[in-house]
Amino acid sequence: MKGSWFAFLLSVALPFIACGGSSPAPGNINGTWLAQLALPDGAVMYSFSSTFAQAGGSNVTVSNLSFSPVPACFSTPTGQSATFTETGSGGGFETGPFTMTISTAFGSGVENVLTLTGGRTDSGWISGTWTLVGVAGCSGEGIYVIKLAPIV
Repeated sequence: MKGSWFAFLLSVALPFIACGGSSPAPGNINGTWLAQLALPDGAVMYSFSSTFAQAGGSNVTVSNLSFSPVPACFSTPTGQSATFTETGSGGGFETGPFTMTISTAFGSGVENVLTLTGGRTDSGWISGTWTLVGVAGCSGEGIYVIKLAPIV
């Protein structure tokens, strides 16, 4: 089972590698990141970019969130929040647990909530599992990889 999850994670990560080199990830989590969320069968469900900034503590400011293409489950406006706690370092990167939540407009009667749970490793990537709960047609789960956006 571990081998199949590793193979699946690798299959999700390959598009990032195949798209050319990326800039080296900063030691901290600050920067613009690209995410791919895949279903258990390997099909990419969602892709988004976002800027993370962490001034101190574990709270991360999330800005410039942009899905591509925009999924029906996340029409604007959305709310987003994230946390990252440095628990160590390796490969020149801060490492530790990461969580992120993206939801439809706060205060609406029904919200779709996407939760990413995982961490940053000494590869510089952030990866883990995701779950989506919400209205009919807006649910699912799988794994994700978030990688620093290339400098163009």
